[in-house]
Amino acid sequence: MALEVIPAVLVKTREELLDHISRVSNYVKTIHIDIMDNKFVPNFTIGIKELQDLPSGLKYEIHWMVERPEEWIGKVKGPYLHMVHVEAVESWEKLAEAVKGSGGRLGVALNPETPLEKLKPHLQNAEKILVMSVHPGFYGQKYIPEVEAKVKELRRMLPKAEIEVDGGINPETGMRVASCGADNLAAASSIFAKPDAGKAIGELKEALKKGWGERHG
Repeated sequence: MALEVIPAVLVKTREELLDHISRVSNYVKTIHIDIMDNKFVPNFTIGIKELQDLPSGLKYEIHWMVERPEEWIGKVKGPYLHMVHVEAVESWEKLAEAVKGSGGRLGVALNPETPLEKLKPHLQNAEKILVMSVHPGFYGQKYIPEVEAKVKELRRMLPKAEIEVDGGINPETGMRVASCGADNLAAASSIFAKPDAGKAIGELKEALKKGWGERHG
């Protein structure tokens, strides 16, 4: 199971997107791109157009905080991991068709207050589970510690699953969720608000390893 720190990019222009990617591309394998429609969450970011021709040599996961995600995914072509909120899906069949047609793969995301029961029917089709540790929609929010019990339960249910936690992640909270069972950390402000993104990523990687080591020690 690969332990990974994944920079989360929340921006409003293509220029900002490319700038953020260039700041971290030497230190990571995967980039997490937040897409918001100002409907599912009260904020607006880049859209489909800005996702064309992303820099090569990296993997991308797209976190769709949007209503009717299948309509968005159907317009994006590429080997992306599409992280879709269980709270936003109306038809899982249409979603599966859209993901397959795009050439991508499916991941599922859930908000802090959403019970794991909502996730269970869809786990067999998902390559990754994204647990939100803030209410989605805004950059730099405060971490919600109650999600740690959810991560523990999810890891107990799915010992081999890829579990990512997103929201308010810094070295301290990253170590805590890793000790609960997370193997991927998505981090935004604790990387991009720092003058040295490489050093910030290194600190998060150490915290992730330490938390994971505590769990398996």
